[in-house]
Amino acid sequence: MNNYNLVTKNIIKELSLIVGEKNIYIDKENLKSYGHDETENLNFPPEVLLKPLNTKEVAEVMKLAFLKNIPVTPIGARTGLSGGSLCVHGGIGLSMERFNNILKIDLDNLQIKVQPGVITQTLQEEVAKEGLYYAPDPASKGSCFIGGNIAENSGGPRAVKYGVTKDFVLNLEVVLPDGKIVNTGADTLKNSTGYNLTQLIVGSEGTLGIVTQATLKLLPLPKYNKLILVPFSSPIDACSAVASIFKSGVIPSALEFMDRKAVDFTIKYIDEAQLEMSNSTKALLLIEVDGNNPDYLMDEMEKILKVVEAHNSEENILFAEDEAQKEQLWFIRRRIGEAVKVNSVYKEEDTVVPRYKLPDLLSGVKKIGDKYGFESICYGHAGDGNLHVNIIKGNLSEIQWEEELPKAIREIFKLTVSLGGTISGEHGIGWVQKSYMDIAFNEVELKLMSNIKKVFDPKNIMNPSKIF
Repeated sequence: MNNYNLVTKNIIKELSLIVGEKNIYIDKENLKSYGHDETENLNFPPEVLLKPLNTKEVAEVMKLAFLKNIPVTPIGARTGLSGGSLCVHGGIGLSMERFNNILKIDLDNLQIKVQPGVITQTLQEEVAKEGLYYAPDPASKGSCFIGGNIAENSGGPRAVKYGVTKDFVLNLEVVLPDGKIVNTGADTLKNSTGYNLTQLIVGSEGTLGIVTQATLKLLPLPKYNKLILVPFSSPIDACSAVASIFKSGVIPSALEFMDRKAVDFTIKYIDEAQLEMSNSTKALLLIEVDGNNPDYLMDEMEKILKVVEAHNSEENILFAEDEAQKEQLWFIRRRIGEAVKVNSVYKEEDTVVPRYKLPDLLSGVKKIGDKYGFESICYGHAGDGNLHVNIIKGNLSEIQWEEELPKAIREIFKLTVSLGGTISGEHGIGWVQKSYMDIAFNEVELKLMSNIKKVFDPKNIMNPSKIF
């Protein structure tokens, strides 16, 4: 256990000289507000909150923290689901919200230079004006920061065709725990020069350094898309259809699974969410294809329809007729997490398996729920095998919830790994999942990761007690 030093009045004075008095906060209200994310009801306030403006200020803060042995936790939009930005050791909370500038859209090379505090949807909308496309689109894209996406290697529905955040990051400017500033790569599509530091930082959850600038790859914006909602009377049939769609030669731009109760929660608790379903519907697939040739997209939709019919889809398939209807369907999908949270105390687990194993994962999760007496509501990015398992507390006692549920979660993760998967597809490990890392990695693998952490952060001040 590290013996961290407290943030004293003298240190606060030194920090205020770096970031300015108006950008340093020690009041309880602000500290509490920045002490949580969207992970359950956890709250770990920092001792002091800073809002730096530029890389130099971040570097000076880290130099001081390194010298004084004070833990530092980078804080983004606080939309995370694994406790990755929680200041579990107090110390300095370093909010990156003022790093909110798009620095350059490079139309010649299809790239963008951006600061980490830019909201993901804002970036997408700005590049779309130029006919360009940034594909990673987590459910919280309207509020989450690019920096947080990089930290967690976020995905979203379009990952199935276009990849996750790591597939779009070319180069990063990073402040190391001792205050040194480095660039991890180059603004090129190909780079075989030395170790891939860029990809090491992506997904490291702020434990190795603080990203202050990113160069991201862009794509031409697809001109057309088509969207259908396919109901099934069996969730297993819905999951089984997923792999078969790819076997047919179609690569959807999105393929989302929602069980019936997830949609019911959303319709009940989100006024704007409206959808008619038959009583027999138990699960749905939301399937999108995109491209530049509408006739080709129709051919792909016809292939998809043949597949889902062969997997016992119901007849009332909904074809989104216009942009408003498409937005409505995507609105429902993106608000499921919020609706589940409003409905009940819950725990969300972020599992991922090879997509052809989805039926086995879903049925296994339901069996574990029967064993431990809990209900699970499942949804997620079925196209890349990513299933979000929401465990509802319901009538479980506090003892069951606190003592028995971790056993159930461990069984779910063991099942996931046995199916060739792993314990997080896009939410990261953070604070809440680190006790399960032994399921996904053996002792040697964990030691390698731990040693990498020590090379970057010998004093363990950079977002400590996350992942390990």
